[in-house]
Amino acid sequence: MSFISEQLELRKLPELGFNKTADLEARRLEIVDILSDNIYGRTPNFKSEVRAEKTFGHEKCFAGHAFHRNYKITVTTPGGDYSFPLALSCPKSDKKVPLIVYISFNPETPSGFTPNEEICERGVALAKFCYTDITADRYDDFATGIAPLFPRDENATNNWGKLGMWAWAASRALDFLLTLDLFDADKIAVCGHSRLGKTALWCAAQDTRFKYVFSNNAGCSGDAITRGKQGEDISVITKVFNYWFCEKYHEYSGDAISDMPFDQHFLLAACSPRKVAVGASSLDIWADPESEYLCCAAASPAWEAYGLPGFIARDDRYAEVGESFDDGSVAFHNREGEHSPCRADWKAYIDFLLK
Repeated sequence: MSFISEQLELRKLPELGFNKTADLEARRLEIVDILSDNIYGRTPNFKSEVRAEKTFGHEKCFAGHAFHRNYKITVTTPGGDYSFPLALSCPKSDKKVPLIVYISFNPETPSGFTPNEEICERGVALAKFCYTDITADRYDDFATGIAPLFPRDENATNNWGKLGMWAWAASRALDFLLTLDLFDADKIAVCGHSRLGKTALWCAAQDTRFKYVFSNNAGCSGDAITRGKQGEDISVITKVFNYWFCEKYHEYSGDAISDMPFDQHFLLAACSPRKVAVGASSLDIWADPESEYLCCAAASPAWEAYGLPGFIARDDRYAEVGESFDDGSVAFHNREGEHSPCRADWKAYIDFLLK
């Protein structure tokens, strides 16, 4: 037994239930249901209509090689229309280009910064919106943004949390972006950092139009195995950020973690057979690069059941600082540094997208 297999055995993870004789899409949807009822809450079954108004345009930016446009996106909800800003930087091309939908922190902060010109120079379009334009990142009894526009069942333990709301907005952004007829449908990704990396994974698990998902430092309740994890755990995250999740998830704090019928490899597997890239930071023990690496390995059988290469990486040790593995359908890089998105992460994701 390899080192990584031994580590996974010690974590006592529940089986994914993917095998070559199973109905793989049916199992994938069962996993989405498990995660809906136990972590993120159920996304309301509501068909939203989307329209957009261009509020700014610069058709010759980055030395004329790209254009940039700002839009006001308006979506319908059970409680009425709701609008939020969306920015798009797109390289000029005679053919359809890859697209990354980035769920962003405030663009005026370092965590919200994106190297738009460099991304466009690689031939990739970037669309992004600020997550707090959808609903506030604080406990407010679900009273801000889109939250009060959807009914909540007071007796349910699986009402959606704010991670689900931010994920829903990324899908609505894609609804509009696809009307522009600019993008390669096989090269559309959703991306986020930290809490928004969790959001990106949950978005892709539900919306198969996203063929890639890039999860940067998502850690606890995102891209890191929960059982045996260092740093942040369910007890901490549900105490500080209880509004991100459904009520049921709080029941798995402490020793109750052993009762979970899932772990975070389920979330990665719910994105199969599409492609997933996980980015870790070497000094980010709170997210725990080792548990992120194990999550990729534990999810790999989902792709293998489809007859695809899953996670192709070292099985005799954890990833060292500076190592990157992207030969399979699941990619992982362990970038030197702290918990923050940076150019090295963007390079790794775009390299994977363009392979």
